[in-house]
Amino acid sequence: MGVFAMPSLGADMEAGTLVEWLVRPGDTVTRGDIIAVVETQKGAIEIEVFETGTVKRLEAEVGQKLPVGAPMAVILAEGEEMPAVSAGPQDDSSPGTDASQAERGPRPARASGGETSTVPPAATAPSQAVSSSGSLRVSPAARVAAAERGVDLAGLKGTGPGGAIVLADVEDAAAAAPAPQETVTDPRAEMRKAIGAAMAKSNREIPHYYLFHRIDLQAATDWLASANADRPPETRLLMGALFLKATALAAQQASGINGHYLDETFEPAAAVNVGLAVAMRGGGLVTPAIRDTDSLSLDALMQAMRDVTARVRSGGLRSSEMTMGTLTVSALGDNGVDALAGVIYPPQVALVGFGTPRARPMVRGTRVVARQSVDISLAADHRASDGRLGARFLARIDEFLQTPEAL
Repeated sequence: MGVFAMPSLGADMEAGTLVEWLVRPGDTVTRGDIIAVVETQKGAIEIEVFETGTVKRLEAEVGQKLPVGAPMAVILAEGEEMPAVSAGPQDDSSPGTDASQAERGPRPARASGGETSTVPPAATAPSQAVSSSGSLRVSPAARVAAAERGVDLAGLKGTGPGGAIVLADVEDAAAAAPAPQETVTDPRAEMRKAIGAAMAKSNREIPHYYLFHRIDLQAATDWLASANADRPPETRLLMGALFLKATALAAQQASGINGHYLDETFEPAAAVNVGLAVAMRGGGLVTPAIRDTDSLSLDALMQAMRDVTARVRSGGLRSSEMTMGTLTVSALGDNGVDALAGVIYPPQVALVGFGTPRARPMVRGTRVVARQSVDISLAADHRASDGRLGARFLARIDEFLQTPEAL
């Protein structure tokens, strides 16, 4: 496995703040284990590992803001050797250098016989340390504290090894300076800014095309009423579960709709993991994915929808749920809007939108009758599919919803 880096948790993410480590050096981890919690503009996300190994070293400290791709930890599989240099950009403030070691205490060193011995950090006269690249040597904790308290690192003399600036130096400088004016950041405004930037990028770079289709929902509505008649409220099915299942089954037969566009190439996905657009409290949307949506029963799918929605509201999403989606479904429920024209969430290539189901006049034979119906839309990437394939895809969703008992 080697160096475990800050994952990208969405097209609108540039960095995340480490708020909690759930492992320590020496711990064994297996695929799916949660090792850390990272705060993003969309809330706290639990970070998972995808291979089995042993945590050898933590490369980041709680409170650090890490760009996507920055080293977080070294996790080695059995027999794998410690990398000589951690992957990703680092400077002298990275954990493992003299500056951070001063706050961590003695560090392990390799003895000549291959055993590990404990070597205390060497004492050095206080001075302002500058790395070979010309940058100040500052521990991660000191850098975070300086940013939070408005302390100018360039004006400090470090008391750590080699003159490195450590946390105590920043705290002393902050105590001697007048308190900075407190600023209040509105997290909702930051989230809107991130979502807006991601969607603007999607609109610029993805050649969207749009299709719309009206589906007769009367059969699905009647079947749902019958299926729920003897169920307690907590186990009843919602129309949204039928929408997701029909979309997932149709996506099995439309490879240009289900997959990712990466490095100028479309890659069809082997699985169908539908991302469900969920509104967050206070505003904003996230689209956690439900793994293997097409193979779940309606009851299992309904339970998965309830679970992921609850965790969106409570802040317990996992990193895999934010990255494994192969297409997205956005359903407006009872919001009263007939249809939506969505924006694709890259690197996905399609988004299906369901409007509000309602009774509408429809022609059946020689009569006009009121029947439940819904308007659906497809926003698709023209680099991966075309209108003909998109039209067949929407028609297949329609067909599946006409036989809800088979879903």
